[in-house]
Amino acid sequence: MPATDIDNPLLAASGLPNFGAIRPEHVEPAVRTTLTAQREELERIERAEQPGFEWALELERIQDAVQRVWGPVVHLNSVRSTPEFRDAYNACLPLVTEFWIDFGQNTKLYAGFDQLQRGSEINDGAKRRLVENALRDFRLAGVALDKQRRERLSAVSKELAATQAKFEQNLLDATDAFRHHETSEAALAGLPTAFVERARKSAKTAELDGYLLLLDPPTYTTVMAQAESQALRARFYEAWFTRGSDQGPHAGRWDNAALIERILALRHESARLLGFDSFAELSLATKMAGSPEEVIGFLRDLAIKSRPIAQREFEELEAFAGRTLNAWDVAFYSERLKRAQLDLSAETLRPYFPLPQVLEGLFRVVHTLFGIEIRRGESRGLWHPDVQSFELLGEAGQRIGGIFADFYARPNKRGGAWMDGARSRAHIPNLDQTPLAHLVCNFNSPSDQQPCLLTHEEVITLFHEFGHALHHLLTEIDYPSIAGIHGVPWDAVELPSQFFENYAWLPAALPWISSHYETGEILPAEKLATLKASRSFHAGLSMVRQLEFALFDFRLHAEYDPQIGPRVAELLNEVRDEVAVLKVPAYNRFPNTFSHIFGGGYAAGYYSYKWAEVLAADAYGAFDEQGGFDSDTAERFRRCILASGGSRDSLEAFTEFRGRKPSLEPLLRQSGIASEHRTT
Repeated sequence: MPATDIDNPLLAASGLPNFGAIRPEHVEPAVRTTLTAQREELERIERAEQPGFEWALELERIQDAVQRVWGPVVHLNSVRSTPEFRDAYNACLPLVTEFWIDFGQNTKLYAGFDQLQRGSEINDGAKRRLVENALRDFRLAGVALDKQRRERLSAVSKELAATQAKFEQNLLDATDAFRHHETSEAALAGLPTAFVERARKSAKTAELDGYLLLLDPPTYTTVMAQAESQALRARFYEAWFTRGSDQGPHAGRWDNAALIERILALRHESARLLGFDSFAELSLATKMAGSPEEVIGFLRDLAIKSRPIAQREFEELEAFAGRTLNAWDVAFYSERLKRAQLDLSAETLRPYFPLPQVLEGLFRVVHTLFGIEIRRGESRGLWHPDVQSFELLGEAGQRIGGIFADFYARPNKRGGAWMDGARSRAHIPNLDQTPLAHLVCNFNSPSDQQPCLLTHEEVITLFHEFGHALHHLLTEIDYPSIAGIHGVPWDAVELPSQFFENYAWLPAALPWISSHYETGEILPAEKLATLKASRSFHAGLSMVRQLEFALFDFRLHAEYDPQIGPRVAELLNEVRDEVAVLKVPAYNRFPNTFSHIFGGGYAAGYYSYKWAEVLAADAYGAFDEQGGFDSDTAERFRRCILASGGSRDSLEAFTEFRGRKPSLEPLLRQSGIASEHRTT
């Protein structure tokens, strides 16, 4: 039977819904009810003859009301994507997309904001930014186009949303479908004992003898770095890089190739309809970077500086291995080279980083920097028993916001790690709420014998996502569309997350986040020193890998020609010839797995990671000069970067904090990559 409004958790009168009670049949009634109600509200607001700023705030409330229902649906489709829930999501995606298209192309609303901008009431920076962003977004939604072009842009936007969602779903299905069954423990030589035990339990659950390995992110990374069997590594490499393609163990079943071509064609068409030469230009309309040429120049400058170092690192690695390395050998021999040179390995460090201790230390870092207390919150009504809740309290005990943390990998959950806003800060008429964040990772779950143990790389991931959460939660802006991470240019939004990663390396903080899960011993001084020294280990290889992704993404969108098509494979090969030092097998279908740009929000924006990393390394330099925990510097960073959200220009905010414009040099020093020429 259809769910009624009364018993539909998505239509809770206030706050967030009971996630655990949301069923697929709740989704469409809640979405339709909400969209109908908010369309009626819009019609009422459209009739205002002389809109003041209170009128704009009513639109903020309408947008928040839609997000309060649709946001949980989007979130659950990522962390609990059962076939039934996915069908409900897909049924409603066109409805929600149509609502936002109609909103963005509403000429009466656009005229109202235009009138506001020309009036005298917009007398402070946050109000001006809200109005400027709204006018920009209306123009990018096609409000100024003629009727025929506006209708075509609407059709393109709807199809694009559905096609990107299908790309993500194909990738999730391909990942979840893979199984590797082993009957001999000898085939798993080199893999950690706890890992092997989990594989044994998985096999038992599936009523199989031996060991069963899935393709979740922690399994894949562990196999690639630790498995002594080259055949096992090769099988997992092939499975990982052929997901959603015409190759590999599920060849053709969830092939994303045609979706990629369609996504690129639709993006290019949308850009041309709006008067841009390419989707790359359209993408930059909301970012810090000023032009495609600036982005390409930035990436190639980094490539020139880092590729020779990457080449030397790779030659050294092959010399260590004593043979030519395949793509599936690199992580394995890198781990062993690190062990040989630094007496350091990811698995020997793992027992020192149990998740509960890492969280305790992370919370201490936040308290030391910003005076914020983080304590466990209420965990009832969430979407999985493993999900944890935390509350952030200010120095006076006031509630600042909260976090829902979903740490462990499982089937029907999207891979990777991310932070998303569950609720935005708002202190406006008829809407008063503190911010909430979703923090999602894919770590190994705890077992009966031990807690969740993290590699240091996973510790960095946790700090990264927590940096995003701080950005969202510590905002002091009361208008949802520019509070927290909202309204922040995409190439600046990674600044707080990459900045916060530094505290996973800081010698003063490492004793806080490390405690051997059996003995309680903190990370020994000699291991702490070698861990810090390892930060620049294979920094060149890491750099060119990210530059490969960023250049491929940006060129793909900047150079698209509808007469020729996307040239996906050819362009990727050109980029690899320019920056990469590792040859990959012919069956590699990396683009088919690149959800950041074909399913997520990083299209023509993957460069943002490196762009923001420059800002983050430079910003952290101000702390490093003071030992990492200077209270005055932390207060300035909080005020200039975290508290201001999207209410001001990102470059101005950074310049106010640092006292100058950003420099490339701190990143090159931090990475151990020597710079021949100083860049400012």
